[in-house]
Amino acid sequence: MRQISLPTGALEIRLTQGEAELDTLLGFAARANAKRGFLFLSKVLGKHWPVKPSVMQSIHARMAANVPASIGPVVFIAMAETAIGLGQGVFEAWLRANPGRDALFIHTSRYRVGTTPIIEFEEAHSHAPRQFLHMPQDAAQRALLETAGTLVLVDDEASTGNTFLNLSNACRRINPHLSQVHLSTIINFMGEQATEQLTARFGLPVTLGALVSGEYRFEAGAAVATPLPAQLFDPSADRGASTAFGRLGINRPLAPAPADDVAASLNPGASVLVLGTGEFMHAPALLAAGLEQGGFDVVVQSTTRSPVLVWGAVASALAFPDNYGEGVGNFLYNVRPGQYDHVLICHETAPNAALLHLARLLDGRLLHFVNETYVSEIPVC
Repeated sequence: MRQISLPTGALEIRLTQGEAELDTLLGFAARANAKRGFLFLSKVLGKHWPVKPSVMQSIHARMAANVPASIGPVVFIAMAETAIGLGQGVFEAWLRANPGRDALFIHTSRYRVGTTPIIEFEEAHSHAPRQFLHMPQDAAQRALLETAGTLVLVDDEASTGNTFLNLSNACRRINPHLSQVHLSTIINFMGEQATEQLTARFGLPVTLGALVSGEYRFEAGAAVATPLPAQLFDPSADRGASTAFGRLGINRPLAPAPADDVAASLNPGASVLVLGTGEFMHAPALLAAGLEQGGFDVVVQSTTRSPVLVWGAVASALAFPDNYGEGVGNFLYNVRPGQYDHVLICHETAPNAALLHLARLLDGRLLHFVNETYVSEIPVC
């Protein structure tokens, strides 16, 4: 048993699997969120903590190996915003291990894109609870979503299973052919009894694969109020979120952006941070992987809308406007200005004042991913 005293309360965890690598995979932090005062902070996710691309990819392969033998075509869905890169990495690792299989990747989003129909569901404990799953525009991919036998839901953690259940139920309404669900997580803190009851709770066979398993108990202390709204959804607003990277479905690995041009502009031996922005995570991670393979000392991370206190696994925090123009605060943790020789800020949205502000704050470069293969560097004045 491990006990952690947080500024927001007392956390107690008991492990049944993964104790030997717990501190390698996980840290603990305190949320500025009255709904949930703690954060299981993954050190291999590339969100709140910098991680080597090769380490991240090894986690993807391990999680993909836990997916059981599937029934029919397989649909992988990653949960926004934190697990988008994780889910796409697991999907691609599974494709490499299962060549020729029919499979679809799609991720949930907190932004509407285009006019395609959506499924809406709730992540109740989240700082920004509304999530959307867009129906694929491609007819073959939409048919795969509607007829797949196996659904793989990917998130960094499972603590109650409620969000997985909400999304599974939403998918079953459009696909009555689903025969099994697999929950793929880095950590599972639902406890043995709740995990064993998943099949009965979901109403169809459910398996769960995790690298760390156990259960937790949290006793809240003085609540830390959320400082600002984290979701100001306007269905008529175009937030600049792209349709090119997985929101509308993709049935193949994402093409990595060419790393050679970027590599040519970096000093040999220099430290490099490749920084994703918000929901835009996997394409930057692939760029980082290409730079690492080229011999650079590189880590990958992403900005987030989740407010976390500077405590525990969070040594520093930067706040700035969000580049999607939603009007909510965005944050970057465990990164200090001047810490890296090069900071490459990767974004799917068009250049805007928020991105320029972030680039000046970090003395970074802006790389606009227009699509998979075309990346345009934006001058920072």
